[in-house]
Amino acid sequence: MGVPRSSFYRDSRAVVDDTALVERLHVLAEEWPRYGYRRMAAQLRAEGIPINRKRVARLMRRHGLCVQPRRRYVVTTDSAHDGPIFPNLARTMAPDGPDQLWVADITYIGLTSGAFVYLAIVLDAWSRRVVGYGLARFIDARLTLAALQAAIVTRRPPAGCVHHSDRGCQYAAER
Repeated sequence: MGVPRSSFYRDSRAVVDDTALVERLHVLAEEWPRYGYRRMAAQLRAEGIPINRKRVARLMRRHGLCVQPRRRYVVTTDSAHDGPIFPNLARTMAPDGPDQLWVADITYIGLTSGAFVYLAIVLDAWSRRVVGYGLARFIDARLTLAALQAAIVTRRPPAGCVHHSDRGCQYAAER
């Protein structure tokens, strides 16, 4: 007869118009902006619309309804500052012993309460050992100075020890 076998098994009530479906997806996307295609498909099925998750994914992608993940990155470096910018002495260095090159950076630690604290660390580049650190709820020069002072007190570096950091405003502060 020239009719595919799948046509015989197709349920006529399962066919849903794409325009009505896309309109419903737009409404759901406004109501639930963090829903991906799996949750959208589950929601549509809960509303009585028989639909495959692959079709929902295709329609969401085609109509720009894809979910953008939340940004979980906190910016800790501000390189656009008026403070002095020092040359990168660490680029040509290859330390062959301890206390020749210290590298420093700042990161944040998320707490279960939703807040976070900042951690400034100073590492010995040769041994990769933490030689000093500072922990605070604020991010400014006091935090980086606390980490550097802790490293100096702990290790008492010899003359010529290079302290390398990013070009953030915390490290270029007057103090």
